[in-house]
Amino acid sequence: MQTMLLAGGIVITTAAAGWGEETVPPNLAELTIEELMNVTVYGASKFEQKLSEAPASVTVVTSDEIKKYGYRTLADIIRGQRGFQVSYDRNYSYVGVRGFGRTGDYNSRILLILDGHRINENIYDSISVGNEELLDVDLIDRVEFIRGAGSSLYGNNAFFGVINIISRKGVDFKGTELAGSAGSLDSYKGRASYGDSHPSGLAALISGSIYDSAGNKRLFYPEFNDPATNNGVAQDLDYERSYNLLGTFSYRDFTLQGAYVGREKAVPTASFGTVFNDPRYKTFDYRGYLDLKYGHAFGSLGVLARLFFDHYDYYSKSPYDLAAAGDPPNVVMNRDSADNNWWGSELQLTRTFLQKHRVIGGGEYQGNLTQRQDNYDIDPYFKYLDTSHLTKKWALYLQDEYTILPNLVLNAGVRYDHFDTFGAAVSPRAALIYSPVDKTSFKLIYGEAFRAPNSYELFYDVPAFDQKGNPALKPEKIRSYELVFEQLLGDHLRLIVNSFTSRIDNLISQQTDADDMLVFRNVAGAETTGVGTEIEGLWANGFKGNLSYTYQEARDSDTDDILVNSPQHMVKGRLTIPLVADKLFAGPELQYMSSRKTLGGNKLNGFVVANLTVFSQKLLPGLELSGSAYNLFDTRYRDPGGADLTQDSIEQDGRTFRVKLTYRF
Repeated sequence: MQTMLLAGGIVITTAAAGWGEETVPPNLAELTIEELMNVTVYGASKFEQKLSEAPASVTVVTSDEIKKYGYRTLADIIRGQRGFQVSYDRNYSYVGVRGFGRTGDYNSRILLILDGHRINENIYDSISVGNEELLDVDLIDRVEFIRGAGSSLYGNNAFFGVINIISRKGVDFKGTELAGSAGSLDSYKGRASYGDSHPSGLAALISGSIYDSAGNKRLFYPEFNDPATNNGVAQDLDYERSYNLLGTFSYRDFTLQGAYVGREKAVPTASFGTVFNDPRYKTFDYRGYLDLKYGHAFGSLGVLARLFFDHYDYYSKSPYDLAAAGDPPNVVMNRDSADNNWWGSELQLTRTFLQKHRVIGGGEYQGNLTQRQDNYDIDPYFKYLDTSHLTKKWALYLQDEYTILPNLVLNAGVRYDHFDTFGAAVSPRAALIYSPVDKTSFKLIYGEAFRAPNSYELFYDVPAFDQKGNPALKPEKIRSYELVFEQLLGDHLRLIVNSFTSRIDNLISQQTDADDMLVFRNVAGAETTGVGTEIEGLWANGFKGNLSYTYQEARDSDTDDILVNSPQHMVKGRLTIPLVADKLFAGPELQYMSSRKTLGGNKLNGFVVANLTVFSQKLLPGLELSGSAYNLFDTRYRDPGGADLTQDSIEQDGRTFRVKLTYRF
C-alpha cells in the first residue's frame, strides 16, 4: 500500500504503484462526503488513519482551499476554523482556542509541527502565524487542526491542540512556479519555486519568497493624544518586511529539509513603555532549522528516525525616555534579545500485533546549546541582563490503537517527559471510538497535557524594568473531556458536534509582587466548557463549503469571571461557488465573534467580517489568477491589548484588497 494525494492535498490509501510510477489523483469534486470520510490524517496518532477514527476532533484545510479563499498567512487559515480565534497587536498575532485567548502569551499553548518537525522555539515556546511564520502558505499541502490535549504524543505545548502542517513536495511542481501579488497598504509579495522528482527516487523542492508592506501611514491612538506625542498619531510605523527560504531534498528513505525566515516589523503602539511615534522602534525575528529524516518499513515494523538542528534569534531596538518627570527628554536606545540554538533526535517505531493492536512507541531528546537572553542600553552602554542556561529534555511515549470490535476502537497512550528545569511530567490520553451504524461515529476522549515554564518566565530578571524571574515555576496542566459526534447526511453533507470541558491547574500568570515587581507565578487556574457544531457540504457540481457555530465559556477558577479576550459565541461560514465549470470560482467567507472583555475591564463589541475571493485557473495553461477583498464591508472592530500596551484595545484594519498571479512551467 502507499499514500496518494487528492487534488486538495488530503491523503488516501491506494494500491501500490511501481517504483517511480506517477499515480493520477482523483478529482476532489467527483468524491462524495462518504468517500472523503475515508481520507486519512496523520497528526492525531503519528500515523495515517481515517478521519472518522482519529482520537480527536480534526479539521483539514487543503491547498485548494487556501487558494480559493485567498488566505495570505497561517493566521488567515486559523481564523476560519471552528473554535479558534486570532488577535493582532500590530506586531504579533495571538491564537486563542475554546475561549482561552490570553493576549501577549506568544502562542505557547499550541504546538505547531511542520513535516514532523517541532516549530515552537526554546525561549518563549512561541509559534509565529503571521508573515514571520517559517513556511509560505503557497507551499502548504494541507493543515490538520487537532483539537484537545495532545501531550500524550507530543509533550510540551500540545496544551489546547496541535496544528500539523504538511508541505508540498517536488513532485507537486514538476517544474518552476512563479507567484506575485500586490495589495492595499502598498503590500507586495513575490515567490519563485522549483520542484521535480526522478524515477530513481530523487526529489527536490527549492523555494524563496519576499514580502514588503508599508502598512498604515497613520494610526491614531487616543491614549497618546497630546501635542508632545504627535497628537496620538503614529506616522509610517506599521511597515513589515520578511523573506522565506525552503529546501526539501529526498532520496528513497531519506529526507533533508531546511527552512529559514527573517522579518523586520515597525511597532506603532509604543509597547513596553517606549517613546511614542519614534521610528527607531522595531522588532526582528529569525527562525530556521535543518532536519534529516529516515523512514522505512522492515516488514511489519515501521521505523522513523530524525536528527535536527534549530536556530531562533529575536531582538528589538527600543527608545526609552529616562528623564525624570518635568526634565527635558533623555531618550536612550535599548536592545532586548534572545539568541538560541538547539539540536535533537527522535526514534519512532510502529507495528501491528495480532491484527488488532497498532502500536507506536518512541523517544525524543533535545539539547539546548544556547538559551541566551540579554538586555542593554546601546549608547551610553549599560548592561541590564545577560543570562544563558544550557538545559535539556527527553521523553518516551507509547500508544496502542486497539480494535476491540470492527466498529469499536480504543486508542490509548501515555508519555513521560523529563526537564532539567522542573523534573517530570506524565501525560495520558484515552479515546473510545464507536460506530454503531454505517456513517455514524462517536468519540469519547479524555486527555491530560502540560505546558512547561519557559526560559523567559523562569530567568528574565531585569529589576530596572520592574521584572524578575521565577526559577521555582512548575508546569501548568490541563485535564480535558470531550465527546465528538460525526454523522454523514446523505451523499453530500457531514455533521460534526463536539462538546468539551477542561480544567487548568497551576496556570502560569504574570503578577505584581509585594515589591511592586512583575513576576510569573502559578495561580489557581481556569475552566473552559462549550460545544461546537459544524456542517460540511460537497457536491459533484463543484460547490463546497461549511458552516460552524461554537459556544464556549472560559472562566477564572477563583472568581468565576469570564476570561479576558474570550468570546462566548463564534459563527463561521465559507462557500466555494463554481462560476465557470472548473475554471472560475467565488469564495465568500463570513466570521462572527461576540463581545470580549479587555484587561482594563471594558467590553468590546461583537463584529462580523466578510471576505471574498474570486479565483481562476486553467484559463491559460499554467496560469492562476485571483482577486481578494478582506473585511469587505469595512467593519470597524478592535482586539484586546496585552499587558505591555498602554492601549486597552487595538483597532484592526478596515477593507483591504489583493490581486495575485501564479504561473507554472
